[in-house]
Amino acid sequence: MNVHWNEHQEPLGTALTLIHTRQSTTSRFLGEPGPDRAQVETILDAAGAAPDHRRLTPWRLVIVPSEKRHLLAEAFADALSERDPEATEAQRKEASEKAYRGPLLVAAIARLDPALGSVPAQERLLSAGCALQNMLLTAHAMGFGAGLLTGKSIYSKRLRQFFQLDDTEQLLCFMALGAVLRAKPVTSRPSMNDYTTTL
Repeated sequence: MNVHWNEHQEPLGTALTLIHTRQSTTSRFLGEPGPDRAQVETILDAAGAAPDHRRLTPWRLVIVPSEKRHLLAEAFADALSERDPEATEAQRKEASEKAYRGPLLVAAIARLDPALGSVPAQERLLSAGCALQNMLLTAHAMGFGAGLLTGKSIYSKRLRQFFQLDDTEQLLCFMALGAVLRAKPVTSRPSMNDYTTTL
């Protein structure tokens, strides 16, 4: 449906409110209740509305259900040992705890295989970023908090094995979603004058 903003200001106001009030929530401050099945589907469905040159769907999402979190926890610990063979058991435990953050945990993976089409990697990554933003905004509209988790482990061989990535795929991040247990203070954001110039 084409929306004419000069005729219908309410959709614009709603969209801008969502954009400007959304905040990333640290994953350790996300808890139950998480989204139910229908809400999860709505959040994931929003990713499919992202810009996608030539409709390649140059990314994929993997839900890590609660019953598989212990396997991801082991992978996080092993990823730490991979880059730091002298990591202590306490450090491995701390790394493994990241797997249990957020009632809903989704991994985002970029699909960069040239065989999919001629769209450059940069455009594919932009599409993945837009898909993630769509999910973040949808979760926010539903009243949930969400945040992206990255770190050195996403580049590890161990996590590549865990998600069965081929040579043309890259784990981009995890998205954790759930109820906000502790909100952080609202921080100021840059204005358009901070990042915009005119030729």
